[in-house]
Amino acid sequence: MTSRAAPAEAAALSPKAVGALRAGLVAFPFLCPLVAGPSVQAWQLLATWVCLAAMLLAVPVAVPARGIWAWLGAGAAAVVLFSSPHATAAAWLPAVVVLAAMAAAACVGAGMARGGPAVSGALAVGVLAAGLVSAVLGLLQYYGLAEPLVPWTTTPALGQAYGNLRQRNQFATLISMALVAALWIHAVQPSARIRRWLAAAALLLLVAAAASTSRTGLLQLLSIVGVAAFIARRERRGVPAEHAGTLFSLPPPLVLLAMVPVYFAIAWLLPQLAAGEVEGMMQRLQEGAPGDHTRMILWRNVLSLIAAHPLAGWGWGELAFAHYSTLYDGPRFPEILDNAHNLPLHLAVEMGIPVSVLVCGGFLWMVMAARPWRERDPVRLMAWGMLGAIALHSLLEYPLWYGPFQLVFGLCLGMLWPALGTATASSLRQRFKARWLEPPVLSSIAAAVLMAVVGCAAWDYIRISQIYLPRDERLPAYEDGTLAKAKKSWLFARQVDFAELTLTAVTPANAAAMHSLAERTLHFSPEPRVIVKLIESAELMGQGEAARDQAERFRIAFPAEYERWLKGLPVDGQAP
Repeated sequence: MTSRAAPAEAAALSPKAVGALRAGLVAFPFLCPLVAGPSVQAWQLLATWVCLAAMLLAVPVAVPARGIWAWLGAGAAAVVLFSSPHATAAAWLPAVVVLAAMAAAACVGAGMARGGPAVSGALAVGVLAAGLVSAVLGLLQYYGLAEPLVPWTTTPALGQAYGNLRQRNQFATLISMALVAALWIHAVQPSARIRRWLAAAALLLLVAAAASTSRTGLLQLLSIVGVAAFIARRERRGVPAEHAGTLFSLPPPLVLLAMVPVYFAIAWLLPQLAAGEVEGMMQRLQEGAPGDHTRMILWRNVLSLIAAHPLAGWGWGELAFAHYSTLYDGPRFPEILDNAHNLPLHLAVEMGIPVSVLVCGGFLWMVMAARPWRERDPVRLMAWGMLGAIALHSLLEYPLWYGPFQLVFGLCLGMLWPALGTATASSLRQRFKARWLEPPVLSSIAAAVLMAVVGCAAWDYIRISQIYLPRDERLPAYEDGTLAKAKKSWLFARQVDFAELTLTAVTPANAAAMHSLAERTLHFSPEPRVIVKLIESAELMGQGEAARDQAERFRIAFPAEYERWLKGLPVDGQAP
């Protein structure tokens, strides 16, 4: 899979049309409005893979460095080896496929790097377009004006802005990456007209960043502005006075630094223009997270869990169960905790400290060896900026659990660490002499395999989603016997188990089977209605001590729902 002539699309379409197609494939995953079934991000992830498959055909691919293959391969092996004994393939297979898709994206990114600005510009234009469209959607949401656009977007509460990403920190990270893209376009496009449009785009992005009220976004903005100002000062250093009119790639440092006070002015103004009372960025900075929902409590709990199993962890996907089943000495994070909101901590709690050090340390070693602080190439600087925004977000949340950020992350990996020199290309040509193993054919095969995976997963997901729909909204073939038909799924077996558990009443006749199902489902989603079924089935089986033990954990983990259960009230929302 070495760099080759542009694929067949280039012969049929004009260069501008090909560039627009490539940019659209980058942008669409961030704008995808599809949401259905038990998983919020399922359709977004599948849409991302469709776009990636198309990119394998629309972009000349190349080979990333061996270190990228080794790093992603080590991560996939760790997920499989350190999966919980309670989990089936449905627990670890999605993560392995995600890492394989990242590897494919890295091949596309390496091709972009070899294709120069004309090809790599697709990443910048795509991210900037997604950021600007999302900014408009986010502002409409913020002021309660998005209702006419449903179902192409959502309508959150007044003062909430997140576009189609449904989470304000993800929205803020997209806006930050779009700002990086705008700076790159400014650097490679000396046209004064284009630069004026970019100034307007940057202002819109600043408004959207302030509307997100994301503290993660603020950290990213400060980092981007600081680094960009440093680069702008560096490129102006040593320029003689007689060349003061030189057209520099970046705006003056003071103009870049001025974005920070402009951001805070916008953050103060936005809530003043709202029709009702909304939470502004200034208020969030002053008050912080409410009560015991702080990251410090969350991370303290996670560190306690790591201390309990420091070497092998609790198992991939077991953090939620670990949090529920552990009684802490101090304050407890009050929600279902299925991610540590910090990538190194998450890897450590689920797969052990050695794996976390191997994965995170390996990435850090690659970054340090690449010496980004010495970078001069605009394309690579753009990739470093986007990668940095995702990395910073990963220290505070989990963007790499979502398709659009996985795609951009993989593209940046390939752009920053392509295979070096022509020796690699020559050796591959020697190795793949047969026509059916030529690089374009390999990328076509990879695209076909990925589309087959998407097709199978999409149909399986549609089938199991029928359980979560009212009878009159289901597919005709699934109106009756829905649960029995959905049980044939193995990719989404845990979602089917959850539905079966919540739909089935516990009786003396099925208590043993329900108890086993509840114990299995508790590792998937330890929420109140699962816990109640576990307690009820244990009581009917005569396991009073086990039932009391679970009731005590229920009381500690979900005190409000526990009190409702004691009063005979429903513990949470309606079952599917």
